[in-house]
Amino acid sequence: MTQSSTLVSFTGVQKTYDGTHLVVRDLNLDIQKGEFLSLLGPSGSGKTTTLMMLAGFESPTAGEISLAGVPITRTPPHKRNFGMVFQNYALFPHMTLAENIAYPLTVRKLPKAEREAKVLKALDMVQLGRMGSRYPGQLSGGQQQRVALARALVFDPQLVLMDEPLGALDKQLREHMQLELKALHRRLGVTFVYVTHDQTEALTMSDRVAVFNDGMIQQIDVVDNLYETPVNRFVASFVGDSTVLEAKVTGLDGAHCLVSLPNGVQLRGLNVNAASVGDAVQCGTRPERLRIADTAGANTFQSKVLDVIYYGDHLRLQCELPGQSDATIKMTLGHHQLPEPGQMIHVHAPVEHLRIYR
Repeated sequence: MTQSSTLVSFTGVQKTYDGTHLVVRDLNLDIQKGEFLSLLGPSGSGKTTTLMMLAGFESPTAGEISLAGVPITRTPPHKRNFGMVFQNYALFPHMTLAENIAYPLTVRKLPKAEREAKVLKALDMVQLGRMGSRYPGQLSGGQQQRVALARALVFDPQLVLMDEPLGALDKQLREHMQLELKALHRRLGVTFVYVTHDQTEALTMSDRVAVFNDGMIQQIDVVDNLYETPVNRFVASFVGDSTVLEAKVTGLDGAHCLVSLPNGVQLRGLNVNAASVGDAVQCGTRPERLRIADTAGANTFQSKVLDVIYYGDHLRLQCELPGQSDATIKMTLGHHQLPEPGQMIHVHAPVEHLRIYR
């Protein structure tokens, strides 16, 4: 992307609280104008600390954060002009919804008429147009979250930061709000930076996802690349389901390598991060890429069916391999020849979808 489309840059940013352990280590990240970027990772991976440094609530131990090319590392939060949405909503219970939403405008000393017009527009934006006179206590969790979002957007910030904003909602409401947020982002064109530990949420909503682990970005990519071409073991295991086989590299073949499972079965797959002959590796593939084969053949292994599990929109076979973790095969409904538990089957792993990680 061109330099002009970069809104925020982290350059060599580090953060430590105790002087020894780095919570964020050497972070270099460009956030593009108008994109929906999710910071995804497990607890303690550095994603929330990164968001808090961007908001100005935490200061980097080293490095620089820039907004449109101007350093903001030492700019206080209230002067950064960013919208913030938290998991606990942080609404004032004694104020009406309209007063809550107007609060950032009041602080900025906007004239009353302009304030009122912007509040009405913000209420309409989150589909709460007629509810401005109600109080937060009279609303459901989903409605409160919409008010928090309206308050973050009402002063037309160039950046909206969200920290697990849907975490307190039930599954159905959370999924509904994900779609609403995505539609709102598309409509407004504001830059969203969104922290979550929920991979489905990140994949559903984002233009790009930065996967954090151990204080570092492991991979940053558009969602389909992240799912289909993870760059290391961690990303492969954290984003989406994977069937993983332990093996040893026996030969190299350009971008591919040959591996041997403990039972002697030979497989061929993509050599993702330069494994060498003799290396102990993991072979990872998505469960929906595995197929039941009629006979033994290239890139097949034999497995015993332990269970057939019905998931509503698909079936999963749990399969046992000697000396390996159980393998999962994801199948569409209406499969004409479904194996029974206890049956031995041949499983085919397509070469182009079998990724070898050292």
